Amino acid sequence: MPRPKLLSARLRAMLALPAFAALCGCNMIVLDPAGDVARQQGDLVIASVLLMLLIIIPVMALIVLFAWRYRATNTEATYEPDWDHSTSLELVIWAAPLLIIICLGAITWTSTHLLDPYRPLSRTGPNQPVAANVKPLEVQVVALDWKWLFIYPEQGIATVNEMAAPVGRPIRFRISASSVMNSFYIPALAGQIYAMPAMETPLNAAFDKTGVFQGFSANYSGHGFSKMRFKAHAVDQAGFDAWVAEAKKAGATLDRAEYLKLERPSEGEPVRHYASVETGLFDRVTNMCVEPGKMCMHQMMALDAQGGMGKAGLYNVRQLAYDKTGARGTHSHDGKSFVGEICDEDKPLMARMQPKPGKLAPLTGAGLTMPSAKPTPTAPSVASETRPRPLS
Repeated sequence: MPRPKLLSARLRAMLALPAFAALCGCNMIVLDPAGDVARQQGDLVIASVLLMLLIIIPVMALIVLFAWRYRATNTEATYEPDWDHSTSLELVIWAAPLLIIICLGAITWTSTHLLDPYRPLSRTGPNQPVAANVKPLEVQVVALDWKWLFIYPEQGIATVNEMAAPVGRPIRFRISASSVMNSFYIPALAGQIYAMPAMETPLNAAFDKTGVFQGFSANYSGHGFSKMRFKAHAVDQAGFDAWVAEAKKAGATLDRAEYLKLERPSEGEPVRHYASVETGLFDRVTNMCVEPGKMCMHQMMALDAQGGMGKAGLYNVRQLAYDKTGARGTHSHDGKSFVGEICDEDKPLMARMQPKPGKLAPLTGAGLTMPSAKPTPTAPSVASETRPRPLS
């Protein structure tokens, strides 16, 4: 009969086997990626861990050593109850962490600039510089609720929850969102970067080996967040051309009206392709003017820089519906409105918007007259405020 202690040890070992088997199935994609940017980021993780272990391992070893050496039953250990300082020990305690912090700071500084997502790629791999005549593949990404939209302006196609790119060609992502903030993340390709509404965030990366990799949102964004995943296909040029040709067979067109339908919240959306895309759709998404007749943000900012539209823009508002269950801009909704778009066909209004030569008049409130220059009891003039007052 086995002894109880031996039986208990065997039972614990058997209970640990499922956990060990689960760990063996872990995908080490972060430390074994398919892109040069992600590989350099993985090397940073390893270097940082090794540098920190230079402190952690000696400290853990010294804890065990001190506990054993200065145990109560060890009569040979030196007993010095009045000891309180050692210059040599202080130098070791403070110098080693300081050197490690300096090394980590230097690595962080250089890698922050070299791996800046805004910075165009200078290489696609070790000893593989990007040729001067190579044009990056532009992929416009929109984070929707709860799916991903990819627009390829050069190829004229769009996809939902699927993207592809040729190996060895730089990719320039232009990333935005429709409503709430998400985080665009393909661990095999590069680090995560946020997708925010009314903003555009670039990301430069490149695949260096073929395969099918997982992409997802790394930022919680609501009920359907867990299903906000897509497949990223890294293929050769022939495979990419075939993928584009397959998308063009879909026949559907992604225009503004179709986008408003696609934007509705949905979960577990299947992969779908669009054979053509309306020109400038991504810019309208970023400038929040996909709705018919809505003024884009860059247009509004340009008008504001010129002093606004004055009385002409006072009633330039239209009804907006945005209730998360219906397509925006398709029906009226009391209490909500947006600034209307200014068309080139409206010649009188456009003429009033143009800045006049010479000195511009001061801006006033819409429909109000110029304030009087004469001082009043409640509104003293600027001149009266600048005179020195007698001291009381």
